[in-house]
Amino acid sequence: MPNNFWNDDRAAGLPNLDGLVYRSNILGLDRAVVNIFGGNTSAKLRMADHVGREQEVLAVKASGSDVLTITEPQFALLKMEEIEPLYQRDEMSDEEMVAYLERTWFEQGRPRQSIETLLHAFVPHKHVDHTHPDAIISLMCVTDAAEEARRVYGERAAYVPYIRPGFTLSKWIGGMVRDNPAIECVVMGKHGLVTWGDDSKSCYESSMHIIQETEDYLADRRRGRKVFGELTVPGLSMEERDDILAGVLPVIRGAVSSRRSAILQTDSSDSVLNMIGSEKTASVSQIGGACPDHLVHVKRQPLYVDWKPGDGAAVLADRIRDGIADYEERYIAYFEENKNPGDVLRDAAPRVILIPGLGMVNTGKDIANADVSRQLYHRAIAVIGDSEALGGFVSLTPNEAYNIEYWPLELYKLKLAPPDRDFAGKVVLITGAASGIGRATAFRLAQDGAHVVVADINREGGEETVAALEEAHGTARAFFVHTDVTSETAVQDALRQTVLKYGGLDVLVNNAGIAGGAPIEETSLEMFQRNVDILVTGYFLMARESFRIMKSQGVGGCMVFVGSKNSVAAGKGAAAYSAAKAAEVHMARCLAEEGGAHGIRVNSVLPDAVIRGSNIWDGEWKKARAKQYGITVGELNAFYANRNVLGAEILPEDIAEAIAFLAGPRAAKTTGTMLPVDGGVASGYLR
Repeated sequence: MPNNFWNDDRAAGLPNLDGLVYRSNILGLDRAVVNIFGGNTSAKLRMADHVGREQEVLAVKASGSDVLTITEPQFALLKMEEIEPLYQRDEMSDEEMVAYLERTWFEQGRPRQSIETLLHAFVPHKHVDHTHPDAIISLMCVTDAAEEARRVYGERAAYVPYIRPGFTLSKWIGGMVRDNPAIECVVMGKHGLVTWGDDSKSCYESSMHIIQETEDYLADRRRGRKVFGELTVPGLSMEERDDILAGVLPVIRGAVSSRRSAILQTDSSDSVLNMIGSEKTASVSQIGGACPDHLVHVKRQPLYVDWKPGDGAAVLADRIRDGIADYEERYIAYFEENKNPGDVLRDAAPRVILIPGLGMVNTGKDIANADVSRQLYHRAIAVIGDSEALGGFVSLTPNEAYNIEYWPLELYKLKLAPPDRDFAGKVVLITGAASGIGRATAFRLAQDGAHVVVADINREGGEETVAALEEAHGTARAFFVHTDVTSETAVQDALRQTVLKYGGLDVLVNNAGIAGGAPIEETSLEMFQRNVDILVTGYFLMARESFRIMKSQGVGGCMVFVGSKNSVAAGKGAAAYSAAKAAEVHMARCLAEEGGAHGIRVNSVLPDAVIRGSNIWDGEWKKARAKQYGITVGELNAFYANRNVLGAEILPEDIAEAIAFLAGPRAAKTTGTMLPVDGGVASGYLR
């Protein structure tokens, strides 16, 4: 049942564009009514131009926006008196249509109008909605969609067969509405629904009425039927699923990241598991795409992996590798068979992977895109199931699908995105990221597109860091994992959670640290061991587990160890700390030797006296260092700055910049090195 979210009081308080913004937002609240980034809405309004002349203006959703979140500035405003003459034309190319409409702008500076603007202009009603409800698309994806439409609506609806959106489809629909004033809606083959009204509320309620009527019809036809056949592979328990996924997600991620790094999301909801585990899914899932809205984000077909839990995880990994390779070959063949002059092959890897017993894995250039793929395949499952209940799902043909997927007007939306940054699609785990160098590094790498795992023993500080990162860079772009780096099980759990969250790992920043020291005769075994446990054992455990993931991905990786000036220069009164820091950087050089064959780079950065924002300088360490140098605690910052040749205080952001360089593409051919960031301390010069 579609959710009717209309509230008169709320609508009265949001009159923007005669209620168009409010109506659009509540349509987007139900994704079974409007897909994410799908659908478009409009209103024809009387507005005064810049010199006070009143005229009719078409306010229509802009390309690339989402009705759920759209605001008033995201609607294009066009002059109706300049659009209406187009109805007299017999044909118009996409390029001509776009160029013409750009000359009809009522207000400059607004985003480009929807691809389906002329549909809204040619329908002679004040308010128009074009939605993609699951129920309507299901009805329109059967062998005789026109007959099904007559069964449901009688003469109250007009039907148009599938044709790619553009001038011709808009004129067909506009003509049907103009010639048949008694009809209530237009249903579109493999596409969606068009409704209208004299005001926002009546337009919205017309959509809800038609969708409800269709859902009732489908529910009656589906009652008691197993539309995907018998369930042959039930879903595994959550613990069993996660155990297997933790091993195979890096394999998937590596296989789909040959062109650009991908972020993965998994979905093991009941509806997904039941569909994937049913006897007909292997065949019905491969029929094709249901409608244009799905194609750009889920592609024409998912990858279905023929596997059962009894086959074992090793067999699954092999079938995934083989399956992705085969999928890419088939996708390239699909491109070659349908390409038009000037077309350039896009990423050939699957966006949706179906694994019986485990669920669905979705891929994307970032977590948001992976989630769009996930949401839209839920819509595909609903559509395919209801179409099967009506006698059999009928998809867009391969050529129809291709002409949407590679349609210049659709690709325009993708071109609006800025170019990829250095860490786009990369997963970065930073230990000790709740404060100081780790926190600064988290923000620096997130700024360049990284998905950040904040690993720290400080839960409160770690969770606050994640909240700040998400506020700055988007939901799910960071997450916190409580980690004691001295515990093997805690480290393994941190990496396991990272894989289950994002699919794998690209960069490890080994940064967790402590500070403490004393003259050698005052250094207790406990003090010495604590330095070794955190700064040596902790770095070893994190590096070992990260190495395993990076190797299984097969696309390389990077580690940056945060050492110290004391790694290479004797630290008077800090023998335990200095020895541990020296061990760190030598371990990094050893791992660089091991990692080279796998494309895994390992480098170290050597800071000195990074005091501001650092928790490790709180308390006794500051006092001990001040005492060592015969100065007060208040003089310590200036003392460290004055002892380097640049006379500079070293800040967390300075180290973060060095880490960004070593972990990023500009240092792609650098491994086994140490980069001092100390302002120039002669005793720490590398030679």
